[in-house]
Formats: sequence, C-alpha cells, structure tokens
Amino acid sequence: MEIPSDVYDVLTDTRTVITGDRVQIPFELGPAQYKKLNNLLKEIGGRWDGRKAVRAHVFPFPVEEFMRACLAAREFPSRFEQGWYPTPPRVVHDILEHATIRDGMSVLEPSAGTGSIAGPAAGRGAVVDCVEIDERRVHALREKGVTRHIVQTDFLDLDPLDRPHGYRRVLMNPPFAAAVRHVQHALGFLADDGVLIAVMPEAVLSYDDRATNEFLEQIKLAEGEFIPLPGESFAVSGTKVRTVLLVLASEPGGPLPTYGWLQRQPQQLDLFAPA
Repeated sequence: MEIPSDVYDVLTDTRTVITGDRVQIPFELGPAQYKKLNNLLKEIGGRWDGRKAVRAHVFPFPVEEFMRACLAAREFPSRFEQGWYPTPPRVVHDILEHATIRDGMSVLEPSAGTGSIAGPAAGRGAVVDCVEIDERRVHALREKGVTRHIVQTDFLDLDPLDRPHGYRRVLMNPPFAAAVRHVQHALGFLADDGVLIAVMPEAVLSYDDRATNEFLEQIKLAEGEFIPLPGESFAVSGTKVRTVLLVLASEPGGPLPTYGWLQRQPQQLDLFAPA
C-alpha cells in the first residue's frame, strides 16, 4: 500500500529516529497526521510504547532495514494483501552463501522490489539485471545504481529468448501466491551451467495440484534441494509465512528447461518437420 505523502514526510524528516526495533518521532504532529502515521506503523507491526524512557513505536523485529526499503518504494506491505515482502538481510545472506558469486558473473533478480538481493549481489562482484513491475520500486532501483539493466514489466510476460543470454545465477523472492509459476518461468532465463535460488513458501511442498506435483518432480529429477528457513524469517517484512530456499543447479543436457534448452527446441522440432 502507498505511504501517504504527509506520513512519508514525517518518516523521512531528519529529526525522525528509525533504529533497532523502534521508530521515534521527537516532534509534534497534528491529530489527523498522527492518526495516519500510527495506523501505518501498527499495520507493519509496531505498537506505541508511551513510557518516558521509550516514547516510540516498538516492533518485534529490527525495523531499520525494512523501513528503508518501504521508504525507497513509498509503499509498505499490508497484512491484508499478498504482494511485495522485501527479502530480509538474513535471508539475503543465506541466498548469497549458496550462490557463490564471482566477479563478473551474470545475475538476474526477477520481481526485484527495491533490490534487496541485487544490491548485495552487486557488492560481491555480480553484473545484475532486474525485472520489477512497480514504477515506484523501479525508481528506487535506479536510485541505488547497482544494476546493469532494469526492465519494468510483469516478469511472467517476459520471453526468455528475447534476452541475449542465459544467466549464471537467478536469485529470486517471487510473489508467494504464485511462487511455482514464477520459478518455472525463471528457469528459462538460467544458463545451462547456472544456479537458481528462490525463496518459496514452505506450503508448496504439500500442495497436491497437478502443476505443483509436476514442478516438484522436475526439481527431484534435477536433484534440487529445499532448505528450510527459520520459522519467522519474513516477520520483519510483514508476514509469518514459513519459507524455504530452493537451490537448483542446471547442467548441459539436463532435465531443466533452461535458456539453452529453449534455444535448442526449434532445432529439435526441425528434425520432425516434413521434407
């Protein structure tokens, strides 16, 4: 949800203190402005602590990094909508540990948000491209200046073969409600010798629909691994959905429909074309 402009002005005021587990406004607000601010901070998970030694909205998690991402995008994830949940720093660390990035390695972050993964990946020497649907988050990505290319569109609308190459790494935190579709689509952007790492809701492992069963069988054939994340890893981002990391490596001639596999399909179809 969009942060109202007058609340944004308060939260970005140089006098406002956002640190640790609290947001402190050490100056007076009008009743209407305070009500909007209070409602927003409560929506994110904060509660007002009026004790003299505190006098701040206190959160059950470290809020500084999360608020920075929200302010960059001028929006926050409501408890009542499934959408953008910024990747917490601890989860980003785990993703990058599995990614083993080297200088100059090509990385794609689909549904990149404000670049929670892209920024640290670039910091390790990656050349990062991003896809993001929301104009405000795209603006925040451009302001960071850590990416090579940013495409503003729905990731599912992109054709992998419109890209000049496959990526050595695809690192992603897709929308939880459509995680399987996003990961399946992302495979088409992965190089034949690449690694895809995706945050997914743990519940995917127990879904019993045909599409998910086919997806899980595909992961099993490719010897992919689902690694559990700590129970409330995304509480800092506004949701208590339990999550796992999918770590999936591709190889030439393997069972995954990678970028190279898609490129080879027209050649394979030619074998069966009438003379």
